Amino acid sequence: GRLSEFCSEMLLWGAKTSKGCLAFVLLGAGEGFGLCLNLWVFFTVNCLDQHVEKSPNRVALIWERDEPGTAVHVTYRELQDLTCRLANTLKKYGIQKGDRVAIYMSVSPLSVAAMLACARIGAVHTVVFAGFSAESLAGRIMDSGCKAVITYNQGVRGGRTIELKATVDEAVKNCPSIKHVFVAQRTDNKVHMGDRDIPLEEYVFDYQQGDVFGCVADIGWITGHSYVVYGPLCNGATSVLFESTPVYPDPGRYWEVVQRLKINQFYGAPTAIRLLLNYGEEWVKKYDRSSLRVLGSVGEPINKEAWQWFYQVVGEGRCTLVDTWWQTETGGICIAPRPSEEEAEIVPAMAMRPFFGIVPVLMDENGEVIEGNDVSGALCIAQPWPGMARTIHGDHQRFIDAYFKAYPGYYFTGDGAYRSHEGYYQITGRMDDVINISGHRLGTAEIEDAMADHPEVPETAVVGYPHKIKGEGAFAFIVLKEQTARVDHIKEELKTIVASKIAKYAVPDHILVVKRLPKTRSGKIMRRLLRKVITEQSSNMGDVTTLDDPSVVKEILDAYQKYKEKNSS
Repeated sequence: GRLSEFCSEMLLWGAKTSKGCLAFVLLGAGEGFGLCLNLWVFFTVNCLDQHVEKSPNRVALIWERDEPGTAVHVTYRELQDLTCRLANTLKKYGIQKGDRVAIYMSVSPLSVAAMLACARIGAVHTVVFAGFSAESLAGRIMDSGCKAVITYNQGVRGGRTIELKATVDEAVKNCPSIKHVFVAQRTDNKVHMGDRDIPLEEYVFDYQQGDVFGCVADIGWITGHSYVVYGPLCNGATSVLFESTPVYPDPGRYWEVVQRLKINQFYGAPTAIRLLLNYGEEWVKKYDRSSLRVLGSVGEPINKEAWQWFYQVVGEGRCTLVDTWWQTETGGICIAPRPSEEEAEIVPAMAMRPFFGIVPVLMDENGEVIEGNDVSGALCIAQPWPGMARTIHGDHQRFIDAYFKAYPGYYFTGDGAYRSHEGYYQITGRMDDVINISGHRLGTAEIEDAMADHPEVPETAVVGYPHKIKGEGAFAFIVLKEQTARVDHIKEELKTIVASKIAKYAVPDHILVVKRLPKTRSGKIMRRLLRKVITEQSSNMGDVTTLDDPSVVKEILDAYQKYKEKNSS
């Protein structure tokens, strides 16, 4: 009841101000979460219609295609036309208010229009990352009870062709709820079309000038929902759709795009920044980045070395850099350095200030609120906010158990946080990434952050493992900037750094050098795979299709086996 009253007030406020629209559009957004159906038409009006009426030729989207230098510009009028045509097509084939539709597409104007078309007719969209396997896609279709799938014949990423339609065909074999598969053309290649497959025709878009917001996330993740589609479009911005990877055709791709499209705000993941840091400054300085005003970090805590490189090298020390904290379940940014008082300080690698309407609290192990500053605890949120998820589709009890059972009366984020002397918040990592070494609890992110201070170690990943004496121990995987004969010396230096910055008990028992870490296409490190490697569960790796390159698993397994053999001898 409290939430319903709050949402009603926010709807009235949102109808009056564009900022309200941005805040409220995030209600329930996210993969697999219940949506407030009767409000989605309101949202699409704010994403499209209001801007078409005022500035129809303003650029809404800039599609940075995988093929370098082939950007496509889409105006608000064109996006509205595409959305309405697709919405009418969906209705023609029986998609109605309340029906669920799976969107399995690479990043493109049509994938955005598919989201908006579903919203316009009151259907629920579940956007499935286009790197998921047929089994993973089928699971999401069945969980949601989807009636249709919208996909491409194929996708392209990093110069490679991805068989999207073939994956859908395999997935829907076991999904009796699917009545239609709508298929658009991303490539010229023909694919098998069956009885339930509906071809979608293409449209051509013209170039128009406009302000440019560059969030390089995939729309299959919540960042893409909120800061590629709904947020920017509600506010009349021009949003960049990035289809490729940060290193295709070379490590200068992001910055070439910034120069060519004159991007003003650049929002990306810390892992991608750490990856590019490894290639040096020349790939950045090769391009003009004077259009940039704001840099943003999203997805996981950013270490200080990556923050400084992002700020000093990419932003030339003049761009505001915001380390943002939020989750799929929160719908949008909850803690960030801005907004704030003019010229207020920004502390490197710290999320810092609660956003409007967010009331964070830290809880101790007994479920009590921790008062004061210079304290650490479980990060919770004390009152409802516009963007919060409201259920898990088809399993409300799981929603209650996951987010409200641990600390009754509070939303439990699952993250740990530190509140500084000044009252600023720093995210220390997932609580399930906390290890207990001889009775000392600490987040693996703390160890990673300390090790990242070493100038020759751009990337680290720390996981816990069972230890006969200490209960748990720390095992560190590291990537070096370049091959060196100083490996053993670097390992000792890392141990010294951790001991001095945290404590001796936090020093990793094992440090393994690998060529690269297992990352998803969005740049997140899949630490569960590293845990399975060191706990001898390599035969049960689970779904690895979201990895940017699944062959990295064998690389790490081989490196671990050599490490074990060396230690045993």
